[in-house]
Amino acid sequence: MSVVLAVHRSGAYTFSKRSRPAIRLVEGLGIDGDIHAGETVKHRGRVARDPSQPNLRQVHLIHAELHEQLRPQGFEIGPGQMGENITTSGIDLLGLATGTVLRFPSGAAVRVTGLRNPCHQLDGLKAGLMNACVYKDADGEIVRLAGIMSVVLADGEIRVGDEIVVEAPEGEPIPLQPV
Repeated sequence: MSVVLAVHRSGAYTFSKRSRPAIRLVEGLGIDGDIHAGETVKHRGRVARDPSQPNLRQVHLIHAELHEQLRPQGFEIGPGQMGENITTSGIDLLGLATGTVLRFPSGAAVRVTGLRNPCHQLDGLKAGLMNACVYKDADGEIVRLAGIMSVVLADGEIRVGDEIVVEAPEGEPIPLQPV
């Protein structure tokens, strides 16, 4: 079963986000009270390049399994520390196709837009974390593990323990690319 393990938001530009009992999604904008909510891009580096870009990074999700994968490498990372809004369990987020819809019991829904393309702020949390989350595989392909990004399709509240229903997009699946 795919579930929400934790939810987080921050009203300021902080790397880690504070855990909450619930967050409220607002269609087309993101998470109520989160600094990254809005129709246009809110991540500072992207705003500097072009503030009129659509915000494809309204909601950030990370799978708790990543925390477990990083632990043997010496990284004790907990929910919200890597800046995600939703920490999940039991869902292969990185294996989803672009356009996948994730639905929650309240009626809230997000559409997956792509992979998180993390920055070196990860190393501010713990030295070497960036290289553990973004690296080249044996074929020279870049592997990104730091979660996925999405946009809000429907309003609603997301709570710890909520089940996540995954709806694959129609047609040929399009692999996730960084956004």
